[in-house]
Amino acid sequence: MVQHGYLNKKFMRIIARLDIKNNFVIKGINLEGLRKIGDPISIANNYYEQKIDEIIYIDSVASLYKRNSLPDTIEKTSENVFVPMTVGGGIRSLGDIELLLKSGADKVAINSFGTEEPNFINEAVKNFGSSTIVIYVEAKKISEKKWEVYKYSGREKTGLDLIYWIDKIQEFECGEILLTSVDYEGMKKGFDIEMVNQIYDKIKVPLILSGGCGNIEHIKYVKKNFNNVSVALASLLHYKIANIKEIKREID
Repeated sequence: MVQHGYLNKKFMRIIARLDIKNNFVIKGINLEGLRKIGDPISIANNYYEQKIDEIIYIDSVASLYKRNSLPDTIEKTSENVFVPMTVGGGIRSLGDIELLLKSGADKVAINSFGTEEPNFINEAVKNFGSSTIVIYVEAKKISEKKWEVYKYSGREKTGLDLIYWIDKIQEFECGEILLTSVDYEGMKKGFDIEMVNQIYDKIKVPLILSGGCGNIEHIKYVKKNFNNVSVALASLLHYKIANIKEIKREID
């Protein structure tokens, strides 16, 4: 197994992913057909009480409408939730990042605008530090062993090859990568291991996998086969297929 950079030990964070639209947590399949799950603040509090390691908030329509509506939600969540929070969606300026951090976010996830203006990632890292900047990558398979990066919650192609983009964002010294398979997202059939294998030996920073987890066995497979790769869970938690305590006990 490859041993390099941050990937030199077995360590897995269990992270709750909350996709937000119009102040509701939502969930879909392949990032489409969204249905309401509930109030984000209540859900975050619940997961915190269950000992979640981190929380990721993604405003699913923010980039499309060029705005982020989460600062108020983050501020209220941070009153009672004391685990690291990453916030993404609609981040288009250093001012946007500053606002989210002041609202209580520990890290920000940059996706769509970074694919349009890559130097923005470089500026964000220089101004706020690598540990604050997570690059959110959505990818879809387009041919044999080839994936394309998408933006706007999987709605639009970027023309960027996944391997090229993974290399590029690490040149900018991003702190983490959040990788979502558009093909597997919401399907509950497991993470896109083929895609992970394709990029794994390129990864030099902590990697978070999102999209496709349907049971604890899927998480155990990732922990067994990949060093220091964490998982961001949505359906598994939202639909109470497994709870956080059970997951941690099973993967320990």
